[in-house]
Amino acid sequence: MDLREGFEYVVGEDKRLADVLDEGQVMPLLKSAVKAGIGLAAVVDDREVPLWTCGEASSTAVMSGAWDASRALLLEGEPVGTVCLMGGRVDGRDSQMLADLIGGALNSMMANNLKRMLTTEIHTRVVNQSWDELLESNRQLAESEKKYRDLAESLEIRVRERTEELKRAYVRLIQQEKMASIGQLAAGVAHEINNPLGFILSNLHSLSKYMVRITSILAYYRGLGDAAGGEKWRELKLDFVLDDLKELLDQSVSGAERVKKIVADLKGFSHVDDLGEGMIDLNGEIERTLDVLAHEIPPGAGIVKKFGPLPSFRGNGAPLCQVFLNLLRNAFQARPEGLELTIATVHEEGTIRLGFADNGPGVAEDILGRIFEPFFTTRDVGQGTGLGLTVAYDIVSGLGGTIEVANRKEGGAFVLIQLPVTKDPNG
Repeated sequence: MDLREGFEYVVGEDKRLADVLDEGQVMPLLKSAVKAGIGLAAVVDDREVPLWTCGEASSTAVMSGAWDASRALLLEGEPVGTVCLMGGRVDGRDSQMLADLIGGALNSMMANNLKRMLTTEIHTRVVNQSWDELLESNRQLAESEKKYRDLAESLEIRVRERTEELKRAYVRLIQQEKMASIGQLAAGVAHEINNPLGFILSNLHSLSKYMVRITSILAYYRGLGDAAGGEKWRELKLDFVLDDLKELLDQSVSGAERVKKIVADLKGFSHVDDLGEGMIDLNGEIERTLDVLAHEIPPGAGIVKKFGPLPSFRGNGAPLCQVFLNLLRNAFQARPEGLELTIATVHEEGTIRLGFADNGPGVAEDILGRIFEPFFTTRDVGQGTGLGLTVAYDIVSGLGGTIEVANRKEGGAFVLIQLPVTKDPNG
C-alpha cells in the first residue's frame, strides 16, 4: 500500500514549481506585464519548459530562450524556475524592473504557499504546544498571508501607473523627433531660399537705381523739344510706363522682403541655431508663432494682443514655440468664422502669466478633466492625434510651470500658462 495515499502533500519531499504555484496566481501578473507593453511574458521551470505564458508569440519564440529580461524563482534558496519577458514597446531597463517585480511577488507567493503546505507537519507539533502558542502561530501565518495577498493586489496598480509614465515618455519622444524634423526642414529651406533670394533682392535694388538714371536721361532728351521725339514718347506711353515701372519694382522688393521674413520666422521658430537653453523673449516668441501660422488664421479673425513688459525667461525656445503653436492652432480651429482671440501677458510677483482667450464653443464639462490625457481628442478620426495639449502640458511642467484650461462665462475657452521667473546666470 502506498503510504502517501490520501495525502495531498508529503512533508520534506522535493517540490517543483508547478507544485507550489497555480495558474490563478501566476496569470494575473503575466497579463499585467503584457498590458504594460511587454510582448511576451512567461514562467518556465528549471528545465526551461514553459508552464504559463501570456502574449502573442509562437512556440518557437517561447522555447528560444532569447529573453530581454528574466528573474529567477527560488524555493527555499534553490532555483525552481524563471520569469521571462520578451519584446514589446518597453525598453530593457523597464523590462527588467517588471521581471524583478513579478519575480519578487511569485517568490513571496511560493514561500507563503509552502507554509500552508507544511500545515500538516505544524499540526502534529502544536498538539504539544499551549493554546496561546497555537494562537500566536496562527496569527503570524495570517499576517504573512495578508502581506503577500496585498502585494499581489498592489502589483496591478503599480503596473498601471508605470504604463501611464511610459505613455508620457512616448509622447515626449514624438515631440523631440518632431522638433528635430522641423529644425532640419527650416535649416534646409533657409539655405535653399536665402541664396537665390539674396541675388533677387540685390538685383532689384540695383535695377531701381538704374531706373532712376534711365528716367533722368529720358526726361532730358524729352526736354530738348524735338517734335518727333515727343511724338514717339506719347506713342510709347512712357509717362505711364515710367510711373508703373517704379510701382512694379517697389512691389517686387516688398514681396522679396516678405519671403525673406517668412524664412527668418520659420528658422527662428524652430530655433535650429540655438545651443541649449538661453534667455527668451516670450512676447517675441508668440509674435513669431503668429507669423508662422499666418496662413491658418481664419478670414476676418480679430486678434487682440495685450502684451505687458516681461522679464527674459531662461529655457529652450523651440519647445515653448511648440506650446504656443498648439494653443493658437486649437483657437483657430475652434471657430472658422467670427473668431475673436485675445492674447495677454503679464509679470506679477515673480510669475509670468500668459493667457489665451477665444470665443469658440469652449470645452464640454464632462471632458474638461481629460484634455491633457495622451491621445485623447474630440475631433473626427484622422483630424487630430490627441497629443497637442499633452505635449504642451509636459513642456510647461518640465519648465516648472502650470497650464490650465477653463470655460469663459461669456463663452469660449481660456488657457492660462504660469511660468516662474528665472534669472540669467550671466546677468
